[in-house]
Amino acid sequence: MFQSNSRLRKFFSFYKPYKGLFLADVLCALLVAAIALTLPLCIRHITGTLLAEGAAGPTREILKVGTFMLGLIVVQTGCSLFYDYMGHAMGGRMERDMRGQLFAHYQKLPYSFFDENNTGQLMSRITNDLISLAELYHHGPEDLIIYSLEFGGALVILFQINRELTLTVCAFLPVMLLYSLFFNKKLARSYKRSRERIGDINGQLEDSLAGIRMVKSFANEALETEKFGRSNQRFYESRADIYKHEAYYFTGMEAFFTQLISVAVIVFGAIRISGASLSLADLIPFLLYVGYLTAPIPKLAHIVQLYQEGISGFNRFMDMMDIPTEDDTGTHQLRDVKGHVEFDNVSFRYREGHECVLNNISLNVRAGEYIALVGSSGAGKTTLCSLLPRFYDVSEGEIRLDGIDIRQITLQSLRKSIGVVQQEVYLFAGTVCDNILYGRPDATREEVIEAAKKANAHDFILELPDGYDTDIGQRGVKLSGGQKQRLSIARVFLKNPPILIFDEATSALDNESERAVQDSLGQLAKGRTTFVIAHRLTTIRGAERIIVLTDSGVEEQGTHDELLACGGSYAHLYSMYV
Repeated sequence: MFQSNSRLRKFFSFYKPYKGLFLADVLCALLVAAIALTLPLCIRHITGTLLAEGAAGPTREILKVGTFMLGLIVVQTGCSLFYDYMGHAMGGRMERDMRGQLFAHYQKLPYSFFDENNTGQLMSRITNDLISLAELYHHGPEDLIIYSLEFGGALVILFQINRELTLTVCAFLPVMLLYSLFFNKKLARSYKRSRERIGDINGQLEDSLAGIRMVKSFANEALETEKFGRSNQRFYESRADIYKHEAYYFTGMEAFFTQLISVAVIVFGAIRISGASLSLADLIPFLLYVGYLTAPIPKLAHIVQLYQEGISGFNRFMDMMDIPTEDDTGTHQLRDVKGHVEFDNVSFRYREGHECVLNNISLNVRAGEYIALVGSSGAGKTTLCSLLPRFYDVSEGEIRLDGIDIRQITLQSLRKSIGVVQQEVYLFAGTVCDNILYGRPDATREEVIEAAKKANAHDFILELPDGYDTDIGQRGVKLSGGQKQRLSIARVFLKNPPILIFDEATSALDNESERAVQDSLGQLAKGRTTFVIAHRLTTIRGAERIIVLTDSGVEEQGTHDELLACGGSYAHLYSMYV
């Protein structure tokens, strides 16, 4: 069921852009049901009225009725074609709209959300859940109209033809309904389990393929195949459960109950014919109407199943849409950023009740200053830098950029002012040019080339098969680590931000690649406020100021020579690397 009235209103709001198409779909469904109920009456008129007028029968009248029936069939076929095609198209458009909304919502969710949620499950939410929901949007209203009208209309007409025989048929209906509801409930549970299992498969698949190089480096293909096999087997078992219950359901309804009722109608109808309480002309349409009476029962039960699946998918959709997005309540638009950054008694914890990762950090970084952050793993270097672009918000204290609390600045203008170069470079599938353009999508080809030259990437790009138009593969798999890193630097050159964050940008590179990347980073840092996180302390000896972070906060700060002379934590760390 819907969890609130607001969700109910939201559910129906997706019909609004397509209300004209929806009304046409409903009208066609009404016509299909009405024509289905009319055709047996035409047959009864021919067999019970026209043929009774003479041995040969009034041929002209029969042809008129036959022509009328043909016209009804043509209209019914056209209406069925319309609601089957355009109705599905309407459901598909609504599915598209919801998928677009959900993807846009994903883009606005905070970093912490993606820290805690499996990518495969998120993929399942945006694909499988919405497919079943589209079926409800399309089939729900039209099937409910058609089968309810057919059932109600057939029941009324059957009572008019023969009350006693109709009561005989009705005796079977409660048993059919209970049987249908019983297996529908089992099917609903099976479908829910299946959706969860396909989400697990998506997660396993995404994780394994993303780490395929690690898999191969450890020769663990068999291990990954075994892990995937377990997920795959669990998914198969959930599908097998569906197949079993579907077999019991449809075989019982169609092969047993429907034929049982037909046999009962023929037997008891024949008895009434022999007793002159029913005519043969009435038995034929009676049998046809019995089909309209019994067929909707499994169909209506299917609608219940469709409803359960669809509403379950919609609630999962709304559960995701109700997750708060990033707090982008800032109103100040940054312009002419100087790059003066102040950390004022900043503390941070990832969750309420957890211990602080950062405690009372205070730093004053001048515009254009080159700052290096060092310290043992877990000291909070990356976390501190992640607070500046508001990937996470401070728990206590304040961060100011050019004197303005960053929470008062719009997220877009804040992040456009900051360039991040990370150790783990992410390149998108596409060309070299596409990936550099990500820094500023409206840049010209000439600006892209200029950014590549500044990043010392132009020469190796020209050596690629298609130069800037070379497809680099998923996540840049066709490039070396140094090449990927220089492309990421070119991307930031094109963005041209006044503030830079280098998060261990060279720690995974060989010496030759590191020198090339260091040259590029040096070019990029000129005239910009720069934060460098480094494990290789030899790479930050030229920093204007080195900040030593420990679990208790800022322990030391100064130049390389000053800190060595102090003989404290930095000197100890440095001695371990030289």
